[in-house]
Amino acid sequence: MQRREFLGLSIAAGLSAAGLPGCSDSGPLRFGIHPWVGYEPLYLADDFNWLPPTVGLKPGTSAKESMEGLLSGALDGAALTLDEVIRVRSRGLELVVVAVADVSAGADVLMVKPSIPELSALKGQRIAVELEGVSGIMLMEILEVAGLGQNDVVKVDLPVSRHAEAWARGEVDASVCYEPTASVIENAGGVRLFDSSDIPETIFDVLAVTREAADRNARAVRDLVIGHFTGLQHLVRSMHDSVYRIATRQRISPDEVRAALANVMLPDLAANQRYLSAAGPIEAMAKSLSRLMLSEGMIDQNPGIQSLSDPSFLPARVP
Repeated sequence: MQRREFLGLSIAAGLSAAGLPGCSDSGPLRFGIHPWVGYEPLYLADDFNWLPPTVGLKPGTSAKESMEGLLSGALDGAALTLDEVIRVRSRGLELVVVAVADVSAGADVLMVKPSIPELSALKGQRIAVELEGVSGIMLMEILEVAGLGQNDVVKVDLPVSRHAEAWARGEVDASVCYEPTASVIENAGGVRLFDSSDIPETIFDVLAVTREAADRNARAVRDLVIGHFTGLQHLVRSMHDSVYRIATRQRISPDEVRAALANVMLPDLAANQRYLSAAGPIEAMAKSLSRLMLSEGMIDQNPGIQSLSDPSFLPARVP
């Protein structure tokens, strides 16, 4: 299971359907989205009809669907993690990051047995990890902090949705996961040893569009970004209403929504301007991730991160 499915075990409902009448010659921007707390501002914008006809959200259940849609030409953009953007670019499709939706601040976690008191003690241990998901990136960062090599641990490649089962059967000693799996493992005796708050500004969720769409349908891209920030404004100012809308959509409890929100940072407009600046945090992290992913064989060729970020679609202010 992709990380961004963790809140979305059901297909998101109530989103804009394909084929809405567009206001540009190119038609509406076909934007892939799937359930994840960091993408909720766009869901909220759609709830309140704040997205104009220039934007057509295309709901799915996972990042994998969105990536396939981008590569097939069925989508013009999608909500993805930064490493997923790199994967798509490495396959020859130029994606441009036009907004940062969220930054993981504890959402991604390393759960271990109590017998593992520190990161160096991971040596020789069996670690459950979804190598092609964001948990694979998280493990690379953990090993770097621990001063361990990739071959110093035993990687058990499993979808995160299966980590708790493997833990219960005694097949793994640690898990790189996220909620709700982290809580299940904790209830079974696991200990949180490390999380993404220990490596700030490393794991980003972003809104990305193809370079072709950015050039051909700039108005729609701006409308998408404004819609995101309008939804974010509602989330911040009307938290109670937003939490219950999210809980209903995701079929989880309000407390689970609050816990999910507590583990991510939702950057405002000013923070986005900093993140997307030339040679800013997004491009710097993309360089680092590209090197790691190439060295570990997670991508086959250098994706090239020149002009990866484009802040020109950010509004001067939020309406």
